[in-house]
Amino acid sequence: MLTIYSTYFDNLIPNWRNQLDIINYHILVLVTRGKVLYTLNGEKRMAEEGDMLLIPKGTSRAAENGNEEPHQKYTVLFQYNHYGMNEGDTGIPFLKNGRLLHLKIRNFEYFKQRFMLLYREDMERKYMFEFIRTGILHELLALVGREAEALDLSPIKMKLAKTIQHYLLENYRSPIQIEQLAEMIQRSPNYTISLFKEVNGQSPIQYMHQLRILEARNLLVNSSMSVTEISQYLGYYDTSYFFKMFKKFTSMSPTAFVAKGD
Repeated sequence: MLTIYSTYFDNLIPNWRNQLDIINYHILVLVTRGKVLYTLNGEKRMAEEGDMLLIPKGTSRAAENGNEEPHQKYTVLFQYNHYGMNEGDTGIPFLKNGRLLHLKIRNFEYFKQRFMLLYREDMERKYMFEFIRTGILHELLALVGREAEALDLSPIKMKLAKTIQHYLLENYRSPIQIEQLAEMIQRSPNYTISLFKEVNGQSPIQYMHQLRILEARNLLVNSSMSVTEISQYLGYYDTSYFFKMFKKFTSMSPTAFVAKGD
């Protein structure tokens, strides 16, 4: 059973630091801006934007702003126990082994959105918030396990997948063809799909839709654009298809999302 003690969002705090201490809970961290200098069991580690850390309980930890500049990061403090069994008997390998993880995650924007939602649920504490935040943390831990497993991927696969990912980040509003991506990395279309899915856990087209819907969420809340205008701006010229994709990724329609006030 997961028990969440607290969540934090450190937002550009001058002179921020944690004094040296032995932590008695697990810590999951996502750095979203700047750098954080950790000292973990006597070893210095610089965590920067896009890095995730899983710091197991019992770790000797100190931390401060990296390069003396403020940073942004989300932090979750939690315990994991399986119905009274020892924590060493859990089915989560990196918790079972007390393994420290420091990962450069592949799908930063998705992780960032999930941490933002977890933090907001913890702050607002609306009805059923315990179930929602615990469910999000379960998902994040599972994805951390997948990210750790991906460390075994060959450097060339990571490089090719990063080339595609960078292109999608820059061009997600435009029509994307698999043949175009395949030509970019000089591989076959089938191999291109398989490679990207192996590295990122989803196909290039799914990733493109995810980027579009993340931006749609932002525009619905922070712009005066209509749903139709947002749909066309993001490359969905059939508004009904935009509704379909939005619901697929958020489990609600754009209008319901606006009404909910997220």
